[in-house]
Amino acid sequence: MKLNQRDIKQKAPEGVRHDGRNLEEYRDIEIETDYINETSNGSAMVSIGDTKVLVGISIDVEEPYSDRPESGTIVTNAELAPMADRDFESGPPREPGVELARVVDRGIRESEAIDLEELCIEPGEKVYTVFIDIHVLNNDGNLIDCSSLAAMAALKSGHLPAYSTEERSLNRDQKWKDIELTTEPVTATVCKINGEMVFDTTREEQEAQEARLTVSIDQDGQVVAMQKGGTNSFSSDEISQAMDKVKDKTQEFRSLIDKSVE
Repeated sequence: MKLNQRDIKQKAPEGVRHDGRNLEEYRDIEIETDYINETSNGSAMVSIGDTKVLVGISIDVEEPYSDRPESGTIVTNAELAPMADRDFESGPPREPGVELARVVDRGIRESEAIDLEELCIEPGEKVYTVFIDIHVLNNDGNLIDCSSLAAMAALKSGHLPAYSTEERSLNRDQKWKDIELTTEPVTATVCKINGEMVFDTTREEQEAQEARLTVSIDQDGQVVAMQKGGTNSFSSDEISQAMDKVKDKTQEFRSLIDKSVE
């Protein structure tokens, strides 16, 4: 039975949610790394409640950009297949998928989690490209946090395959080294529903939200990226209130990632 948006909004100031959680509480989170062993260079399956996302890391060798001859690249894509949500459509990426990929990518890129110069093989000739492919398997809200968790878990458990400079070819079956992370950005999202700060919104709760704030924080507690969504704004007091809680949440998520990699 579909929940009424008016009921969701009316109950938010009372701290009441349809599934019994408090406004700051996340659903159960599960992280499984090395989900795809044979064909990926790193992978992770993450579920937050009924939301399920699979991220696969693949590595290729390409020519660097002319203005960055000694830097590799990161490419993030998101696949929102109709099997995950009846509102998703087949075909080229649409705005929700583009936004999801962009937000996940921003946290990793802006934090410089991957040293792109470490991906250089031959300056001006060959560099590694890291592809982060996000596959949404089921959408019950909070895709950003679920996808970001899966991306970081996949990267932390991922590796670079060996490249032969003599044969100028990539040996995908031979590991060269782990993907080195200089920092570990983790993301948490807070949504505003009838003036209340609500974490881990379900699909139906998201339809009732007025604004959304996604924050990526590294292991030192530094904000490395922020992205706002929705039509309404956040006051400075609301942002300050949310930031304290976001920092606590990201610390918890980082511990979950560490356990999954161990």
